[in-house]
Amino acid sequence: MPVPADPTVLHPMPEQPRVVLLRPLVKSPLIEVGEYSYYDDPDDPTAFETRNVLYHYGPEKLVIGKFCALGTGIRFIMNGANHRMDGPSTFPFPTMGGSWSDHFDLLTGLPNRGDTVVGNDVWFGHGTTVMPGVRIGDGAIIGSGSMVTGDVPDYGIVGGNPARIIRARYSEQDVARLLAVAWWDWPAEHITEHVRTIMSGSIADLEAAAPDTPPA
Repeated sequence: MPVPADPTVLHPMPEQPRVVLLRPLVKSPLIEVGEYSYYDDPDDPTAFETRNVLYHYGPEKLVIGKFCALGTGIRFIMNGANHRMDGPSTFPFPTMGGSWSDHFDLLTGLPNRGDTVVGNDVWFGHGTTVMPGVRIGDGAIIGSGSMVTGDVPDYGIVGGNPARIIRARYSEQDVARLLAVAWWDWPAEHITEHVRTIMSGSIADLEAAAPDTPPA
């Protein structure tokens, strides 16, 4: 019987320690990652939570779906990076201590765009930066060096600074079909049987391969 890859192994490619699965790595309750999403970094991929998710003090979350590929140097900028902009200075005096901390109320009510949410099967190129509160749809591709400041549609390809839509991977009708088949939610054993179809088949092939009973 075909055997699925193990989603609980930190290094799925033992000969390549630069690659880590994020679900077994991440410990923060503010970060949620789906199975098989991975990060690739030749320096220290295990430091993802501190080196690649920045200014993350909560309560907003970073949510990453299943089967996402995160290239080296990706950065998620979280809401904690925000400063006041309605006065003469943006400097966060109360965080520095001393009597300045008496004015901590000046740091409440800062702009907050909520959770940063990444869908399933998203590919991030090298050096991507994602700004707070962005939502990236299923099947999207983010070009290397992109600064993602706004939402990215399902199966959209974006690039640049700020990132702009380059093109859609599929027509609206085909995107709807892909979202309906949602192969990433299939049981791992079923995915294993249909890897070639998922990687190189048509949408019709995917629909034909879908399990008879949708997952609960």
